[in-house]
Amino acid sequence: MNEDQDVTVGVDTHKDVHVAAVLDQAGRLLATRSFPTTTRGYAQLATWAESFGTVAAVGMEGTGSHGAGLLRFLTEYGLAVVEVDRPDRSTRRRIGKTDTIDAESAARAVLSGRASGTPKTRDAQVEMIRALRVAQRGAMKARIQAGGQLEALVISAPEAIRQLLRGLAGKQRVRACAALRPGRVTDPATATKVALRSLARRWLALQAEIDDLDSHLTSLVTAVAPDLVALPGVGVDTAGQLLVTAGDNPHRLRSEAAFARLCGVAPIPASSGRTDRHRLHRGGDRDANSALWRITLVRMRCHQPTKDYVTRRISEGKTKTEIMRCLKRYIARDAYRLLTNSP
Repeated sequence: MNEDQDVTVGVDTHKDVHVAAVLDQAGRLLATRSFPTTTRGYAQLATWAESFGTVAAVGMEGTGSHGAGLLRFLTEYGLAVVEVDRPDRSTRRRIGKTDTIDAESAARAVLSGRASGTPKTRDAQVEMIRALRVAQRGAMKARIQAGGQLEALVISAPEAIRQLLRGLAGKQRVRACAALRPGRVTDPATATKVALRSLARRWLALQAEIDDLDSHLTSLVTAVAPDLVALPGVGVDTAGQLLVTAGDNPHRLRSEAAFARLCGVAPIPASSGRTDRHRLHRGGDRDANSALWRITLVRMRCHQPTKDYVTRRISEGKTKTEIMRCLKRYIARDAYRLLTNSP
């Protein structure tokens, strides 16, 4: 190991192997190598990188997916990890695309200072919320699909079945379908009853699963960020999304402006000639942007100070889209203050 030399490591993460590249202080490529995605492979990567000198930083793509295990290992090992965005398409058209090229690009992004983001730690309560939300959203999508299929079957069902379910809607219809006793499948009517019963019982099982996940999420979110949930228009679902966006280490975000850009609500200049205006930012975490949009809608309907603000801005000639952009930016500011004050 050459202790007099600082080196920068870049890692391109994948499901089965991680590809690493090492650069010296002058940006010269020293070596590249692949490692398996196991604990032993992570240890080999760290030892191999330190054989070239003192590791100043490790730039890594995919810290939230395939690189999550390596991130945890390197953090516990004591190496500084920097999150690197995927190279844009213009760069890939110019220099090509291979795993070693991507690993080298990650190292150069860190060495030049272009990449400086701190990855999410994923080791506390917010990671628990994220995992539960993944299961909750999947169950909700499956429930919606089962409900749509059930309604479509009822519409095309034989008249005897339609007459049986006439006047029922929502959960009443679902429970009635779940209680059907079709018997042997001998004609289209009995086959339809079997299908309706299957879909209805699936819907009820998914609803029970969602209720169970909701109870866990409610207790976690209110414990982690009670002040955030108490904001006007903010519920457990929207607060949970903002917590997940900020991560277990929200102080990695340099300022509330950085959090606003992460949520896609930073104002973007859109001026031309005599027109001086800003537009919505179309980047960032779209799930966080959606959460802020829902909070804004609730406030515009039910929060009197917000309603007064909308009336005043409309009288100044602002459009509804511009007003919502401003409101989302203000909400992001309040949310950031509460997120960074949370334990």
